[in-house]
Amino acid sequence: MDVTIVVLTLAAAVGAGTPLALAALGALLSERAGVLNLGIEGLMLVGAVNAFIVAEVSGQPLLGLVAGAAAGGALAIIHAFLSITMRANQIVAGLALVLLGTGIAMFLGQPIEGQPLSARLPDTSLPLLSEIPILGRILFDQDVVVYGTWVVIAAATFYLMRTRTGLAVRAVGEAPATADVMGIRVAAVRYAHVVASGVFAGAGGAYIILARVPAWAQDGTTAGLGWIAIALVVFASWRPWRALAGAYLFGVALRANFALQAAGFTAVPAEFLSMLPYLVTVAVLMVITATDTRERLGAPTALGVPYVRDER
Repeated sequence: MDVTIVVLTLAAAVGAGTPLALAALGALLSERAGVLNLGIEGLMLVGAVNAFIVAEVSGQPLLGLVAGAAAGGALAIIHAFLSITMRANQIVAGLALVLLGTGIAMFLGQPIEGQPLSARLPDTSLPLLSEIPILGRILFDQDVVVYGTWVVIAAATFYLMRTRTGLAVRAVGEAPATADVMGIRVAAVRYAHVVASGVFAGAGGAYIILARVPAWAQDGTTAGLGWIAIALVVFASWRPWRALAGAYLFGVALRANFALQAAGFTAVPAEFLSMLPYLVTVAVLMVITATDTRERLGAPTALGVPYVRDER
């Protein structure tokens, strides 16, 4: 295979993996606090449609990114209320969030269906680094959101592993009753991190529309990436850096069929290669629902379990 095709494919994989990394980070933060958020797909859709509208009206793609993240965070409050305050089944609440987010996106996106976005994020080459042979083209000739995602992933790793607040989050996800005895406000911690999951998922959806697919299409904007992001959290064993690496691997899988077609490889149908990431996602989602398997993979012990103070 030609080296140019490989470099272009890997560069595209970094871009394709960025919304996955953002959405997976959101799901990871929520799950670290003990709340399973299966509504990532709906949150990404709402973030994408709001980003399109705001960026198109204002002409500022970064403003659209902020609007998409804010919309995702606002919608995630509903999941937090149902899962934490009402102690609803988190799987059911997450699926309801997908349906709600899809409905909202369909309603808001109806007038702009099929329209191209005129104000998209430009690529920003990093001086000197982008001139490194091969690696510079793959990693440092991207846009600001790609670079910002690296910073956010590093900050999240430090936050979860090196700060007292991060330790409190992990305590809430592992043993909420013990955390409560230690004076940690379990509900507040869970609310904050479910909303954060919506912010990052919304930003992921916004990035798709602002940089990868700059045209609104109800059926094709996120195309199931929210479900892949949830699966990534399991692949990453609930660690941010592993989620980023996994997102880029999925990005390669998503782009590989185009590279193979460009290279004239036809032994395996392109449709089958395109289907592989989703087959893996279905398998992982089945794993998520099995409590014993989740624990063996290192999932937070109290993941998906509502906390009731009187029952501790």
